[in-house]
Amino acid sequence: MKIQANATGTRSIEVSDQHLATIEKYQLFRNLIDSTGYVDEQVLDKLKFNIRGLLESQDGVDKDLLNLCLDVIYHPNMKAFGLQQLVLLFINWKNQVDGVQAD
Repeated sequence: MKIQANATGTRSIEVSDQHLATIEKYQLFRNLIDSTGYVDEQVLDKLKFNIRGLLESQDGVDKDLLNLCLDVIYHPNMKAFGLQQLVLLFINWKNQVDGVQAD
């Protein structure tokens, strides 16, 4: 899957199911966005700090979390717009996964 990384659509970032599963595993979006629902650069920085804390607190390195960082979160094209698209993709993915499991 691809997310659009900027408003004009000239940049994109590849996101895999494993990336989304890692976001779910670590609940990386929980309490990330305040009540306004607005995603800006401060929200992206908060996510990066949270992930950095997770990586530093682990005895071993979780390869999936590291891949998420390298491929998506710290991607050169990742900005606030891209994070907003990633959140929307995650919500859609989560709804699909929950719908499949409910049957």
